[in-house]
Amino acid sequence: MASIDEGNRFAPPTVHVEDVAASTSALASRGGRLAAVIIDAVIQGIAVAVLSFVTPLSPFRPPADGALVGFMLTNLVLGLVLFLLLHGYLLATQGQTIGKKLLGIRIVRSDGSAATFGRLVGLRILPVNLIVLVPYIGMLIVLIDSLLIFRESRKCLHDNIADTIVVKA
Repeated sequence: MASIDEGNRFAPPTVHVEDVAASTSALASRGGRLAAVIIDAVIQGIAVAVLSFVTPLSPFRPPADGALVGFMLTNLVLGLVLFLLLHGYLLATQGQTIGKKLLGIRIVRSDGSAATFGRLVGLRILPVNLIVLVPYIGMLIVLIDSLLIFRESRKCLHDNIADTIVVKA
C-alpha cells in the first residue's frame, strides 16, 4: 500500500510493488521451450512443403536472375504470413503457438499480465526475423538470441526486446 512519510508531509507517497510474475508463475523449462519451437518448425515446414507443391512460390527454388535479396524478403514475408495463419489466433487469445499449447507453456509480459498480439508480433517475432536479412551479423545475432536462454532469467534477446517471459500455462 502507499504510505506517506510523516516526518516530511511534502514528500511524495511511496509504494512497494511486488513482481506479479515472479510470485505466481513458474518459468517454462529450457527444454520445453526448445521442444515447442521444434514442434512449430515441423508444422511450418510441412505447410511450406505442401504450399510449394501447389503454388509457383517455393523457398526451395531461388531465382535464376540472382535477385537473392528480393527472394529472401519474399520468403520472409510469406513465412511470417504462414506463421500468423497457423499460430495467430492462439497468439492473440492465449499467448501460445501450437507447440507451446501442446507443451503447456505460454508467453506473458514480465509483470505476469497478458502480452498483446501487437507486442508478440511487432516486438518479439519481427525483429529477430528481420535481422536475418543482414549478412553475417544477422545470423550472429540470431545465435546470440538463442544462447541467451542459458541465463538465470531464461530470457532470450527477443524476450528482452518485447518485455516478455515464457511461463507454465
